Amino acid sequence: MSARVETLVVKFGGTSLGTPARIRRAARRVAALVASGRRVVAVVSAMGHTTDQILETLGVLEAGRSASAAREVDRALATGEDLSAALLAAALHTLGVPARSLRGGEAGVRADGAFGAARVARVDARRLRALLARGVVPVVSGFQGERSDREVATLGRGGSDTSAVAIAAALGPAPCHIVTDVDAVYDRDPRRHADARPLPRLSHDELLDLARSGAQVVAADAARLAAEHGVPLRVLGYDAAPSDERSGTFVGGAR
Repeated sequence: MSARVETLVVKFGGTSLGTPARIRRAARRVAALVASGRRVVAVVSAMGHTTDQILETLGVLEAGRSASAAREVDRALATGEDLSAALLAAALHTLGVPARSLRGGEAGVRADGAFGAARVARVDARRLRALLARGVVPVVSGFQGERSDREVATLGRGGSDTSAVAIAAALGPAPCHIVTDVDAVYDRDPRRHADARPLPRLSHDELLDLARSGAQVVAADAARLAAEHGVPLRVLGYDAAPSDERSGTFVGGAR
Protein backbone atom coordinates (compact mmCIF):
# COMPACT_ATOMS: atom_id res chain seq x y z
CA MET A 1 0.00 0.00 0.00
CA SER A 2 1.41 3.42 -0.96
CA ALA A 3 1.81 6.10 1.70
CA ARG A 4 -0.84 8.82 1.80
CA VAL A 5 0.38 12.11 0.33
CA GLU A 6 -0.18 15.04 2.66
CA THR A 7 -2.05 18.05 1.33
CA LEU A 8 -1.01 21.40 2.80
CA VAL A 9 -2.53 24.87 2.40
CA VAL A 10 -0.05 27.76 2.68
CA LYS A 11 -1.38 31.28 3.00
CA PHE A 12 0.96 34.17 2.21
CA GLY A 13 0.18 37.57 3.70
CA GLY A 14 0.71 40.82 1.88
CA THR A 15 4.02 41.60 3.57
CA SER A 16 5.44 38.22 2.55
CA LEU A 17 4.67 39.11 -1.09
CA GLY A 18 5.57 42.80 -0.88
CA THR A 19 8.58 42.77 -3.26
CA PRO A 20 9.79 40.63 -6.15
CA ALA A 21 12.44 39.15 -3.84
CA ARG A 22 9.77 38.13 -1.33
CA ILE A 23 7.61 36.61 -4.07
CA ARG A 24 10.63 34.54 -5.13
CA ARG A 25 11.14 33.54 -1.48
CA ALA A 26 7.49 32.45 -1.24
CA ALA A 27 7.89 30.45 -4.45
CA ARG A 28 10.97 28.71 -3.05
CA ARG A 29 9.00 27.79 0.08
CA VAL A 30 6.25 26.21 -2.01
CA ALA A 31 8.79 24.45 -4.23
CA ALA A 32 10.57 23.01 -1.18
CA LEU A 33 7.27 21.73 0.25
CA VAL A 34 6.42 20.11 -3.08
CA ALA A 35 9.90 18.56 -3.23
CA SER A 36 9.30 17.11 0.24
CA GLY A 37 6.38 15.11 -1.15
CA ARG A 38 3.45 17.32 -0.21
CA ARG A 39 0.62 18.52 -2.39
CA VAL A 40 0.40 22.27 -1.85
CA VAL A 41 -2.36 24.84 -2.32
CA ALA A 42 -1.15 28.44 -1.98
CA VAL A 43 -3.58 31.20 -0.96
CA VAL A 44 -2.47 34.80 -1.33
CA SER A 45 -3.25 38.27 -0.06
CA ALA A 46 -2.66 41.41 -2.10
CA MET A 47 0.97 42.55 -2.22
CA GLY A 48 2.13 45.00 0.42
CA HIS A 49 -0.17 48.02 0.61
CA THR A 50 -2.06 47.29 -2.62
CA THR A 51 -5.47 47.08 -0.95
CA ASP A 52 -4.93 50.41 0.81
CA GLN A 53 -3.86 52.00 -2.48
CA ILE A 54 -6.99 50.71 -4.24
CA LEU A 55 -9.15 52.01 -1.39
CA GLU A 56 -7.41 55.38 -1.57
CA THR A 57 -8.13 55.64 -5.29
CA LEU A 58 -11.75 54.63 -4.73
CA GLY A 59 -11.96 57.30 -2.05
CA VAL A 60 -10.72 59.97 -4.44
CA LEU A 61 -13.42 58.83 -6.85
CA GLU A 62 -15.93 58.92 -3.96
CA ALA A 63 -17.00 55.43 -4.99
CA GLY A 64 -17.57 54.34 -1.40
CA ARG A 65 -20.40 56.83 -0.97
CA SER A 66 -22.65 55.17 -3.53
CA ALA A 67 -24.42 51.93 -2.66
CA SER A 68 -24.78 51.23 -6.37
CA ALA A 69 -20.97 51.22 -6.71
CA ALA A 70 -20.49 48.43 -4.14
CA ARG A 71 -20.13 45.81 -6.89
CA GLU A 72 -17.42 47.84 -8.61
CA VAL A 73 -15.58 48.42 -5.32
CA ASP A 74 -15.40 44.68 -4.71
CA ARG A 75 -14.25 43.99 -8.25
CA ALA A 76 -11.52 46.61 -7.88
CA LEU A 77 -10.38 45.25 -4.50
CA ALA A 78 -10.28 41.67 -5.77
CA THR A 79 -7.68 42.63 -8.39
CA GLY A 80 -5.01 42.92 -5.68
CA GLU A 81 -5.21 39.24 -4.79
CA ASP A 82 -5.54 38.25 -8.44
CA LEU A 83 -2.26 40.03 -9.22
CA SER A 84 -0.48 38.30 -6.31
CA ALA A 85 -1.77 34.90 -7.44
CA ALA A 86 -0.58 35.38 -11.01
CA LEU A 87 2.85 36.64 -9.94
CA LEU A 88 3.42 33.77 -7.49
CA ALA A 89 2.28 31.22 -10.07
CA ALA A 90 4.68 32.76 -12.60
CA ALA A 91 7.53 32.57 -10.07
CA LEU A 92 6.74 28.89 -9.47
CA HIS A 93 6.88 28.17 -13.19
CA THR A 94 10.32 29.79 -13.27
CA LEU A 95 11.42 27.25 -10.63
CA GLY A 96 10.04 24.39 -12.69
CA VAL A 97 6.96 23.87 -10.48
CA PRO A 98 3.69 23.60 -12.43
CA ALA A 99 1.20 26.11 -11.02
CA ARG A 100 -2.07 27.78 -11.95
CA SER A 101 -3.53 30.97 -10.54
CA LEU A 102 -7.24 30.85 -9.69
CA ARG A 103 -9.68 33.50 -8.57
CA GLY A 104 -11.67 32.57 -5.49
CA GLY A 105 -14.70 31.48 -7.48
CA GLU A 106 -12.56 29.47 -9.89
CA ALA A 107 -11.16 27.62 -6.87
CA GLY A 108 -14.67 26.77 -5.68
CA VAL A 109 -15.02 29.35 -2.89
CA ARG A 110 -18.75 30.12 -2.68
CA ALA A 111 -19.86 33.19 -0.75
CA ASP A 112 -23.09 34.59 0.69
CA GLY A 113 -23.85 38.15 1.70
CA ALA A 114 -23.37 41.73 0.67
CA PHE A 115 -20.48 43.15 -1.29
CA GLY A 116 -17.64 43.97 1.06
CA ALA A 117 -19.00 41.82 3.87
CA ALA A 118 -19.61 38.37 2.41
CA ARG A 119 -18.93 35.11 4.25
CA VAL A 120 -17.70 31.79 2.92
CA ALA A 121 -20.72 29.54 2.44
CA ARG A 122 -18.81 26.46 1.27
CA VAL A 123 -15.84 25.36 -0.80
CA ASP A 124 -16.34 23.06 -3.77
CA ALA A 125 -12.84 21.57 -3.83
CA ARG A 126 -13.21 19.43 -6.97
CA ARG A 127 -11.08 21.68 -9.19
CA LEU A 128 -8.41 22.00 -6.52
CA ARG A 129 -8.27 18.23 -6.08
CA ALA A 130 -8.03 17.71 -9.85
CA LEU A 131 -5.09 20.12 -10.16
CA LEU A 132 -3.32 18.57 -7.16
CA ALA A 133 -3.75 15.10 -8.62
CA ARG A 134 -1.99 16.31 -11.78
CA GLY A 135 0.92 17.73 -9.78
CA VAL A 136 -0.14 21.35 -10.30
CA VAL A 137 0.02 23.89 -7.46
CA PRO A 138 -3.21 25.92 -7.32
CA VAL A 139 -2.45 29.53 -6.34
CA VAL A 140 -5.74 30.97 -5.09
CA SER A 141 -6.76 34.60 -4.69
CA GLY A 142 -7.81 34.98 -1.07
CA PHE A 143 -10.28 37.52 0.33
CA GLN A 144 -12.94 36.74 -2.28
CA GLY A 145 -15.63 34.28 -3.25
CA GLU A 146 -18.33 33.88 -5.85
CA ARG A 147 -21.97 34.42 -4.92
CA SER A 148 -24.89 32.43 -6.33
CA ASP A 149 -25.49 35.28 -8.82
CA ARG A 150 -21.91 34.70 -10.12
CA GLU A 151 -20.71 38.04 -8.73
CA VAL A 152 -17.38 38.43 -6.92
CA ALA A 153 -17.77 39.46 -3.28
CA THR A 154 -14.98 40.24 -0.83
CA LEU A 155 -14.80 38.81 2.68
CA GLY A 156 -13.61 41.85 4.63
CA ARG A 157 -10.28 42.49 6.33
CA GLY A 158 -8.45 39.28 7.11
CA GLY A 159 -10.48 37.50 4.46
CA SER A 160 -7.47 35.76 2.94
CA ASP A 161 -6.92 33.92 6.23
CA THR A 162 -10.57 32.86 6.11
CA SER A 163 -10.23 31.70 2.49
CA ALA A 164 -7.18 29.60 3.38
CA VAL A 165 -8.76 27.92 6.40
CA ALA A 166 -12.02 27.24 4.53
CA ILE A 167 -10.06 25.60 1.70
CA ALA A 168 -8.03 23.57 4.20
CA ALA A 169 -11.25 22.42 5.88
CA ALA A 170 -12.66 21.30 2.52
CA LEU A 171 -9.50 19.33 1.72
CA GLY A 172 -9.50 17.02 4.65
CA PRO A 173 -9.16 18.98 6.88
CA ALA A 174 -5.62 19.67 5.73
CA PRO A 175 -2.99 21.54 7.77
CA CYS A 176 -2.77 25.26 7.02
CA HIS A 177 0.33 27.43 7.34
CA ILE A 178 -0.17 31.17 7.82
CA VAL A 179 2.98 32.91 6.54
CA THR A 180 3.12 36.44 7.90
CA ASP A 181 5.42 39.28 8.99
CA VAL A 182 5.89 38.03 12.56
CA ASP A 183 7.62 34.79 13.44
CA ALA A 184 4.92 33.43 15.79
CA VAL A 185 1.83 34.34 17.76
CA TYR A 186 2.85 36.40 20.78
CA ASP A 187 1.15 37.02 24.10
CA ARG A 188 1.27 40.74 23.28
CA ASP A 189 2.00 42.81 20.21
CA PRO A 190 5.80 42.46 19.74
CA ARG A 191 5.87 45.73 17.79
CA ARG A 192 4.74 47.62 20.89
CA HIS A 193 6.06 45.50 23.74
CA ALA A 194 9.74 44.54 23.78
CA ASP A 195 9.09 41.84 26.39
CA ALA A 196 6.32 40.10 24.42
CA ARG A 197 6.74 36.31 24.48
CA PRO A 198 6.22 33.96 21.51
CA LEU A 199 3.72 31.18 22.12
CA PRO A 200 5.04 27.93 20.62
CA ARG A 201 1.76 26.03 20.93
CA LEU A 202 -1.90 26.98 21.36
CA SER A 203 -5.23 25.23 21.34
CA HIS A 204 -7.84 26.38 18.83
CA ASP A 205 -9.84 27.96 21.64
CA GLU A 206 -6.81 29.88 22.90
CA LEU A 207 -6.12 31.25 19.41
CA LEU A 208 -9.77 32.20 19.02
CA ASP A 209 -9.72 34.07 22.33
CA LEU A 210 -6.60 35.96 21.24
CA ALA A 211 -8.14 36.82 17.87
CA ARG A 212 -11.37 38.04 19.45
CA SER A 213 -9.40 40.19 21.91
CA GLY A 214 -7.76 42.07 19.04
CA ALA A 215 -4.65 40.08 18.17
CA GLN A 216 -4.21 40.52 14.41
CA VAL A 217 -1.94 37.62 13.46
CA VAL A 218 -4.88 35.39 12.45
CA ALA A 219 -8.30 36.82 11.55
CA ALA A 220 -11.07 35.98 14.02
CA ASP A 221 -13.28 34.34 11.37
CA ALA A 222 -10.36 32.16 10.30
CA ALA A 223 -9.64 31.16 13.89
CA ARG A 224 -13.32 30.30 14.36
CA LEU A 225 -13.41 28.16 11.21
CA ALA A 226 -10.20 26.38 12.23
CA ALA A 227 -11.73 25.55 15.60
CA GLU A 228 -15.04 24.38 14.11
CA HIS A 229 -13.43 22.11 11.49
CA GLY A 230 -10.33 21.01 13.38
CA VAL A 231 -7.90 22.57 10.90
CA PRO A 232 -4.33 22.36 12.27
CA LEU A 233 -2.55 25.71 11.92
CA ARG A 234 1.03 26.88 11.94
CA VAL A 235 1.82 30.62 12.09
CA LEU A 236 5.35 31.48 10.97
CA GLY A 237 7.44 34.31 9.59
CA TYR A 238 8.06 34.70 5.88
CA ASP A 239 11.82 34.66 6.46
CA ALA A 240 11.83 31.22 8.13
CA ALA A 241 13.83 28.71 6.12
CA PRO A 242 11.64 26.35 4.05
CA SER A 243 13.45 23.42 5.70
CA ASP A 244 12.56 24.72 9.18
CA GLU A 245 9.72 22.51 10.42
CA ARG A 246 9.80 23.68 14.04
CA SER A 247 9.57 27.48 14.25
CA GLY A 248 6.42 29.49 14.69
CA THR A 249 3.25 28.78 16.63
CA PHE A 250 1.47 25.45 16.22
CA VAL A 251 -2.30 25.39 16.80
CA GLY A 252 -4.40 22.33 17.37
CA GLY A 253 -1.89 19.60 16.62
CA ALA A 254 -0.43 21.31 13.53
CA ARG A 255 2.61 19.91 11.79
